[in-house]
Amino acid sequence: MSMFIHFWPQLLEGLKITLGSSLIALVGSLILGTLFALLEISHNRVLHLIGRIYVEFFRNIPLLIIALFFYVIVPLFAAKLSGFTAGTLALTIYTSSFIAETVRAGIQSVDPGQMEAARANGMTYIQAMRYIVLPQAVKLVIPPLGNQFVNLVKNSSVLAFVAGFDLMYEGNLIAAQTFDTFGAYIVVGVFYLILTLPLSYFMQYLEKKWNAGSGEREASALANE
Repeated sequence: MSMFIHFWPQLLEGLKITLGSSLIALVGSLILGTLFALLEISHNRVLHLIGRIYVEFFRNIPLLIIALFFYVIVPLFAAKLSGFTAGTLALTIYTSSFIAETVRAGIQSVDPGQMEAARANGMTYIQAMRYIVLPQAVKLVIPPLGNQFVNLVKNSSVLAFVAGFDLMYEGNLIAAQTFDTFGAYIVVGVFYLILTLPLSYFMQYLEKKWNAGSGEREASALANE
């Protein structure tokens, strides 16, 4: 408890960095993952190949290697990136490869007749995907997406290895200063729980809410038949 009180400002700064990186990576990986999921299901062989290569490549490389690439290799040929930027980019790209597979599975789980009906009613492919297929696919993949988002927050600790000044980085400094490794990492673990548990419960809430909404609509449709 004394450690928590004494190092509160330092831990709070690390928490802010972790939260900021996680939020940026969450939004970025969701957008990027959805884009590459659409490429994976494309009927264009070139686009499909690009999507598959991206997913298989980044999904099978350790996150730390990607972070070190941006932090160590990229500055040799371009501008130097801060630890925060390098770590967040790595986190975004790495997570997006898993989200792409999740979203792809969700899209392919939607009845193909939905797309055919939308196209028959004059919608373009993009319109049908945006307004008809994707909303249904997202509802189907809420549980695995929630798991990916929680993993993203935990994986943000990679910033500690590239001087990202995140929560894990501050925990390492506190452990080095106090020689109380056990206490320092217990406190850091509690902070990660504070971040991940609400996110996990929120995703469960969304899943239940959407499932309940779908059940009500189905019951209403049956009653009107």
